[in-house]
Amino acid sequence: MELKFENLTKRFKETAAVDGVSFAFTGGVYGLLGVNGAGKTTLMRMLCTLIRPTSGTISWNGRDIFAMDTQYRALLGYLPQDFGFYPDFTVDDYLGYVASIKGLRPAAARARSGELTRALGLEKYRSRKMKKLSGGMKRRVGIAQAMLNDPRILVLDEPTAGLDPGERIRLRNLLSELAGERIVLLSTHIVSDVAYIANQILLMKEGRIVRAGAPDVLTAALPVRVWRCEVARGEVERCLRKYRVSNVRTTPGGAQLRVLSEGTPLPGAAPEAATLEDVFLYHFGEKGDGEDASL
Repeated sequence: MELKFENLTKRFKETAAVDGVSFAFTGGVYGLLGVNGAGKTTLMRMLCTLIRPTSGTISWNGRDIFAMDTQYRALLGYLPQDFGFYPDFTVDDYLGYVASIKGLRPAAARARSGELTRALGLEKYRSRKMKKLSGGMKRRVGIAQAMLNDPRILVLDEPTAGLDPGERIRLRNLLSELAGERIVLLSTHIVSDVAYIANQILLMKEGRIVRAGAPDVLTAALPVRVWRCEVARGEVERCLRKYRVSNVRTTPGGAQLRVLSEGTPLPGAAPEAATLEDVFLYHFGEKGDGEDASL
C-alpha cells in the first residue's frame, strides 16, 4: 500500500500553490500541518482528483490515480473544508444518498451508517434535518460520509472545524483506531489535532514540504532551544518584540514566557523540552492554533 507524490506542482497563473512536492505514504495517520494559504487544500484536491496537477504525478501502488479513474475513487473518502448537503434531508437521508452515489447496496449502507453514527455520537440525531444541526454536528456528519465506503485512503481537510474539545478527542481516538488499515491524511493548522495521533507530520509552507518526520524526530531536530523565562510584567512587550515567544502566562510576580532562542535569552532562563507547538512557531512564525504567539 503506497500513495506517492512525485515532483507534484500546481500553478494558478503565476502562483505555485503546490511547488514540487514529493512524498510516499504507507499505512498510518499523516498530519499535514501549515498556516492557512500554505497549499494544503490544493494538495488534497489533487489527491482527490478534483483538480489536475500542472506537472508531476500521484500514484497508488505504482498506478497513476487519474488513469485509474473510478477504481481509485472507490478507495477514497474525502471531507473537504466545506461540504454540500440538502438542508431538508435528515442525517439518515443524507448518508443514504451519499452511500448510493458511492455504490453501496441499501442493506450495507444502512449497517455502515449505523456503525458510523454510533461511533461519532450521532445516533440520536439520525432523524433530524441537516439544517437543524449545529456546525459541529454537521462536521461529524461530513466525517461519517467520508468513511461510508470504508476507504483505504481517508482525506480530511480541517476536520475539527466547529467541533468542541470533547468531539475533537472522540475524532482523534477514532482516527487512531482506523490508522492501521489505511492511509489517513489529516490537514490542519491546529497542532494538537495531529500531535498525539500522527505517525508522520509534514510541515507545509508556501507550497513546499519544508520538514517531514515523526513528532519526536521533528522536536529533536529543532535548531534552537526552548527556555522558560520569568520576567516583570512591564518587560513582556519588549520580550515579545525581541524573541520568538510561544506562550505567556501571568504569574503573581509578573509573567512566565516560553522563548525559542539559540542561546540563553535572559538571566535565569531554564531549558525546557521542545514540543510540536515550538516546531510550528519556529517554521511558521505563529502559533498553530490560529492565535497570536503572545497569547
